[in-house]
Amino acid sequence: MVRRVAVPVVMGLLVTIAALPLARIYHGDLLTRLLLGAALAPVALSALTRRLPAYTAAPISAAFLFGYTLLAVRVSAHHAGLPGGLLPLWRDAAHNGIPRLLTALIPIEPQPDTVLVPVIATWLAALAGAELSVRFRRVLAGYAPVTVLYAGTLLVVGPNAHPALWQPLAYAAVAAAGLAITGRPAGAAAELDAHARGALRARLAVSGAAALAVVIGLSVAVGPVLAGRVAATPIDPRRYVSPPDLSAQDENPLIRLSGWALNPTEKLFDTDITTTVPADELRIRLAVLSDYDGVNWLVHGNYREAGRALPPINGPGAPPAGGRPIDTRITVDDLDGRLLPAAQAAREVGGVRVGYDQGTGTLILPAGLSPGLTYTVRSAAPSPNVNLLPGADVPSGPTVARYLQLGIGAPDAMTKLAAQLGQDVASPYQRAQAIAQFLSDHYTLVSDAPSGHAYPNLSFFLFAARNLGGQRGTTEQFAASFAVLGRMLGLPTRVVVGFTARPGRGSVLGRDALAWPEVLFTGVGWVPFDPLPHPDTQPRPVEDDFAPKPPPSAPPPSVAPTLAVSASPHPHRPSPSPSVQALPAGGVSGGLLGGLGGGVLAVLAAALAAVVFARRAQQQRRLDRGSPSSRVAGAWHEVLDGLRLAGRPAAAHLAVTEVAAYAAETVAGPRRSAGAGSGLPAPSLDDLATLANQVTFAGAQVREDDARRAKAQALAYVGELRARRPWWLRLLWWVDPRPLRWDRPAAPGQPTTPSQPTTQPAGSPPPIPGGPPPAEPPAASPPPAGPDAGDPPPAGPGAEGTPETGGTAATGDAPGAG
Repeated sequence: MVRRVAVPVVMGLLVTIAALPLARIYHGDLLTRLLLGAALAPVALSALTRRLPAYTAAPISAAFLFGYTLLAVRVSAHHAGLPGGLLPLWRDAAHNGIPRLLTALIPIEPQPDTVLVPVIATWLAALAGAELSVRFRRVLAGYAPVTVLYAGTLLVVGPNAHPALWQPLAYAAVAAAGLAITGRPAGAAAELDAHARGALRARLAVSGAAALAVVIGLSVAVGPVLAGRVAATPIDPRRYVSPPDLSAQDENPLIRLSGWALNPTEKLFDTDITTTVPADELRIRLAVLSDYDGVNWLVHGNYREAGRALPPINGPGAPPAGGRPIDTRITVDDLDGRLLPAAQAAREVGGVRVGYDQGTGTLILPAGLSPGLTYTVRSAAPSPNVNLLPGADVPSGPTVARYLQLGIGAPDAMTKLAAQLGQDVASPYQRAQAIAQFLSDHYTLVSDAPSGHAYPNLSFFLFAARNLGGQRGTTEQFAASFAVLGRMLGLPTRVVVGFTARPGRGSVLGRDALAWPEVLFTGVGWVPFDPLPHPDTQPRPVEDDFAPKPPPSAPPPSVAPTLAVSASPHPHRPSPSPSVQALPAGGVSGGLLGGLGGGVLAVLAAALAAVVFARRAQQQRRLDRGSPSSRVAGAWHEVLDGLRLAGRPAAAHLAVTEVAAYAAETVAGPRRSAGAGSGLPAPSLDDLATLANQVTFAGAQVREDDARRAKAQALAYVGELRARRPWWLRLLWWVDPRPLRWDRPAAPGQPTTPSQPTTQPAGSPPPIPGGPPPAEPPAASPPPAGPDAGDPPPAGPGAEGTPETGGTAATGDAPGAG
């Protein structure tokens, strides 16, 4: 009787202790209550059904498990405020439970997809342990599944909770008590005679001594290793699970500002805001962009699944606890993507399930925004002490290194401008003020400026003449220029994309979108700056000290033409043709005609073979020789040659990504002749276009695998393009000599000088920084010359993101004109 009661109690206690560590990384006590039921219910079922056949245990327990999981999903969904039916929520939790559990932000909010897996694992471990110990009377074997559950919970918790030493001690004590209670049946010793009892004592003594020797040996061998692991940080399995990736427009929302500026009346979302924050300080944030590579400002957030309550920001410059409350209700209209608008320092989100970057406070909606979506956000806007700014310093060290990094190839003109703005300025705050004042006084805010914030785009914005389209831009160029110049002066900066808003009910339109820079100060945090010009003010001309000047160049020496005088005393007279002299009197013989015909055919065949050999050598030189950067450029040239050979050359004004889109449209239709693979989609050139832009604008050193991927994409696309030609044109493809004489710009690493112009076909990427500037489209004016010979050219209106394209193209796209 004691055994029948003691074994289920011991097993229930062990399963409860094994599952409890997981509750330490959850918010609230809901998971603790659910795990307690999942630990005790299967043990009770096994005890009640122990007299039934063994094969009935699994189906009975499975039926109760399904009902209990439905209860857990319903309770957790109600607790988290999630809408939807019970069965759809259960199916979603069963399908996505493990990845969401490992990507959820700690403390984890109890909701269906974060409680279902722990409940099922606890139930199954309790069922297996109870069946082995209660029905089959194998108590020690019954400890095995429970111990596996305990190890699994500790692995999932990892380094994210403080140690609880009482739990392993209690687990060992309960397990030992269970073995002691069930170790020997009552009355077993009375049934043995003296000889048997002596043999039993001897066997127990030998086995006890052997067990003691094993324990001592393990303590000596393994003890030091385990002792050394006590102070070590446990492994976090979340390191091996990638958070959700973002699209290009979500990773760099700065490129969307020009499109919104061109559609000022487009309604993005409606707001209902209750706050004491003044209207001129109230802003809704979309994303915080912390990384700059010379081409794009990027978010690079580490998004984790979060519940309704959000933990405070833990990145550099995190705002202090408290702040002015902002309660916002947002209804989405035309805004798309996955970035979720919210006021700064969100503390609680209701109505949606979000991903949260705790380093910056940026929110995303994994399922994406849709018209009619409504959610609430409670924020606590910080109030930095502005009285500390004049004497505040800026932090340094690894934690803020990302806010000081600049992409390679920074223009010398921008470096000189930053140095001149920082001259005779003592404090970091004064340096930031000097940059903001300079931009505000000398540049014009417009809504139709081309999109772009790569180095050439910013150089054009800062230094190009007004009559050529320079010194005017959207908030994208103002914020990006401030942030880059600030980093050149040692200021940790970042760019924020968001919207202006007003307390009460209202609508956020396209004209309300803007970007602003922020600077990190020690003891103050992130402070926003306003580099925009004041309304109704005329910008002052940029002083001559700040305008880049072309380098002096000496005119080439004049060379007088000379006449070549022949030294021969006799004038040259042409001699009769040998073939004419060799003709017999009777006319041309058939053998001679046959020989001449064969010679012509041989010469023609040799010429065609030479063309094929030269074309193959050109392709091999482009794709297999040189640095990875030059091979990426060679792969792009292969695509451009293929388009021209196919009779579909790209227009001269197209940028690289526009040429890639045009190339995709060229092979979008069905082939002229059906064949193998004719139903497959055309190869994509997106990666190749991205690599071409990186090599061109950022001067990035691409890797070997990037060059191989560029080669594979170029060969696949050209092969598909050739396969769509008529059969007779496919035969002539490799014997066409025109690609051998089409001029190309200098390969990466081999710049030409302005005195050595080159001719580019349509769609060619411009030379890398250090080479000649690319020619502009016919409708655009060329940017002015840089201040030094080594300065990269500013991006002109021919770059992608012009008003005609809506300004939503990738920033820093290389002009395709040559």
